[in-house]
Amino acid sequence: MKLESMPKNIMFALDIGTRSVVGVLSKKIGKDYVVVDFEVLEHPERAMFDGQIHDIQKVTDVVMTVVSELESRNGYKIERAAIAAAGRALKTERARSDAGIDVTVEIDKALVESVEMQAIQLAQSQLSKKTGKQSQYYCVGYSVVNYFLDDAMILNPLGHRGGELGVEIIATFLPHIVVDSLYSVVHKAGLEVMNLTLEPIAAMNVAIPKNLRLLNLALVDVGAGTSDIAISKEGTVVSYGMVSLAGDEITEKIAQTYLLDFNRAEKLKVELNQKERHEYMDILGLKHEITTEQVMRDIREVVRFIATQVAQNLLELNQKAPSAVFCIGGGSQIPFFTEDLAESLGLPMERVAIKAVDQLPEIVFESEVLKGPEFMTPIGIGVTAFEERDHDFIRVNVNETSIRLLNTKPLKVADALLLAGISARNLISERGDAMQITLNGEIKELKGDYGDPAKILLNGGLSALDEKISHKDQIVVIPATKGSIRSLELKELVNYEASISINGQKIKCIHAVEVNGVAREGIYKVMPGDVIETKGIKTVNDLAELMEIDLMYFHILNGDTPLRKQDSIRWGEKYYFKPIEKKAVETPVETPDGDSSAEMTVFVNEKPVEIPIGKIQPVFVDVFNYIDFDLTKPQGILNLRLNGERALYTDVLNPGDRIEINWKK
Repeated sequence: MKLESMPKNIMFALDIGTRSVVGVLSKKIGKDYVVVDFEVLEHPERAMFDGQIHDIQKVTDVVMTVVSELESRNGYKIERAAIAAAGRALKTERARSDAGIDVTVEIDKALVESVEMQAIQLAQSQLSKKTGKQSQYYCVGYSVVNYFLDDAMILNPLGHRGGELGVEIIATFLPHIVVDSLYSVVHKAGLEVMNLTLEPIAAMNVAIPKNLRLLNLALVDVGAGTSDIAISKEGTVVSYGMVSLAGDEITEKIAQTYLLDFNRAEKLKVELNQKERHEYMDILGLKHEITTEQVMRDIREVVRFIATQVAQNLLELNQKAPSAVFCIGGGSQIPFFTEDLAESLGLPMERVAIKAVDQLPEIVFESEVLKGPEFMTPIGIGVTAFEERDHDFIRVNVNETSIRLLNTKPLKVADALLLAGISARNLISERGDAMQITLNGEIKELKGDYGDPAKILLNGGLSALDEKISHKDQIVVIPATKGSIRSLELKELVNYEASISINGQKIKCIHAVEVNGVAREGIYKVMPGDVIETKGIKTVNDLAELMEIDLMYFHILNGDTPLRKQDSIRWGEKYYFKPIEKKAVETPVETPDGDSSAEMTVFVNEKPVEIPIGKIQPVFVDVFNYIDFDLTKPQGILNLRLNGERALYTDVLNPGDRIEINWKK
C-alpha cells in the first residue's frame, strides 16, 4: 500500500520508555489537544535500564514496529517525531562556591550571578569526578540553597558589603550520551527529530500547567526503575531529582514472596487495583489463589520505604514540603503509596493525588481513550512539541565558537557561557598582589586593589548573565582584569593628626616618621618591604618623659601602657596614686580619690550613656547592660564600632569613647 505524506497538522510523539514504547498521533484544534491514534508496545527483551538505551538496535526494532502499525492504520508516512530524554538520566549535584570581593563596593546582581555560575561549574566538575568521565553535561536547572556573606548565612546579599560572598546551589545536569543515543534510535528508525524535551517537563506541561507554577508544587513520576521528581515555584520548574526505587522493587518483592518469574509478578502487581482475588501459578507449576489484601500486607514495607525515600529527596530539593504533590506513572497506582508519601511529607492526604490522562480537560480522543497516569508523559511530549515546534536546540556563538544548547527552558547568557567552558573566575575581578610592610615593628599585609569587572556583549550591546538569548545570537566575553599592587601614600597608613588631651591641652602623638631609617613626609609612596617607624608619644613612659613628671606619681598606669589617640588625661596633687603592683592581673580604672562608685560617659549612637566604674575597667560588651538593644532577635549582620574602627567585645572603654551599634542589612 502506497502511503501518503503525513499531514502538516499531525504531530507524532514518541515516548521510548524502560518497559515499553508509546507512539501518539495528534493534532491541535483551538485549545484542545486531539489524540488521533496511539500504539503501545512492550520491549520483548530488556534493552533499556532506568531510561538509558543499552541496545540501540533492539530499541530501534520496537520503535519501527510502533511506527509501522500507526502508518498502516492511518495511511500516511510518519517522517518526524517529537521525543523526550528520560528524567531518570538527570544528575543532581550540590556545591558551594566562595569568592573574595571588594569590601568597599555594594554587591550587585551581576556579582551574585557570577558566583552562582562559579558554583554550577564546580558542581559540573564534581559530577565528572564521580562518574570518572569528562564528557559534557547540559545544565537543565539549578536552585540556590543558601547565600553567605563573610561566612555568615544571609537571605539576600544584594546591596550589602563584605569581603567574601558565597553561594550553595543544587544543580541538575543531563549527560550528552542520553541525547545522542535517542537521536541514534530515531534516525535508525528512518525518522527525523523535530523536537526534544525532558520527560519531567513534558509531564509538567500537562499535569501542572504554567498558570499553576507560581505555586510550590511537585510532580512525582513513579516508573519501573526510578521515581523522578520535578518541582515548580515562582512560575518555573526549579529543581529535578531522582530516586532509584520504583515499581520494579515491588515486582521483585512479589516474585520472591510467591515464587513467580518477573513477568507474572508484574501482571499480579498491575491487577492489584483491578481485582480482589488473584489466581497464579508459581515456578514449580503449583496453582494458588490469593487476595489483594494479603498481597498488600506482604509488600507493605516496600511501598512505605519507596515513599519515604521519595519524600526525603523531595524535601532535600525543595528545603520544605511543597504545597501539593501530583503523582503519575504506573507505579503511583500501587495501593497506599500516595498515603505513605503524604505522611512522610507531613501533608494532608488530599494534598497528594494521582493525576491521570482522562482527568485532563483539554485532551480529546478520536479513537480509544488512553486512561491512567502512565500515559501522562507521551501525551505531554506531544503537547510540548506543539508549543515548542522546531525549537529543540538553538545555536549561538560565544567568542566566535558555535555551541548548541538544549532548549528545555528559557535560556540565558549564563547557560551559553557554561556550555562554552567560560570560567566564572574570568567574570569576577581579582585583587592585585599583596605587599608587606613593617609598621612600628609589626608586619602588615596590604591587599592589592581590585581590577575591572568583566564585560559581556550580546549582539554588540552590554549584557548581563541573566539576559535571555535566542537562536544565532552573538556573545562576546571580555574577561575581568586582575588589580595592581595597592598604591598608597604614607599619610594613609599613619595618622599624623592623632592627639591626646592633657589637662585640656591637645598634644600630637606623632612628631616624625621614618621609612627605612630616613625621615619621610606624608606624600611618600609606600613600597613593598618598607620599614616604617613613627616617632612621638606611644606610652605612658613617653608622656612622663615629655612632661618631666615622675612616673611613680603618674596615676596608677604602668610605664609601658600604650596610649591611644583621643585619650584624655589629667593629673594633679589630689590624683596621685601609688604605682600599680606588678602582680595585678587586671588593670584597675583610674577613679578620683579611689571612689569606686564613680561613672564615666561614653556616646552610643551619638547619645551619652553613663557607665559605672568599679574595680575592673569596663569593656565594650558592658555597654549592652545600659542601652535598649535586643541581641536575641537578629535583623541582619551586627555592626560594632569603637571610635570609628571595628570593635571587639573585649575592647577596653575610656571616657568620651564614641560607640556605634546597629544591624547592617
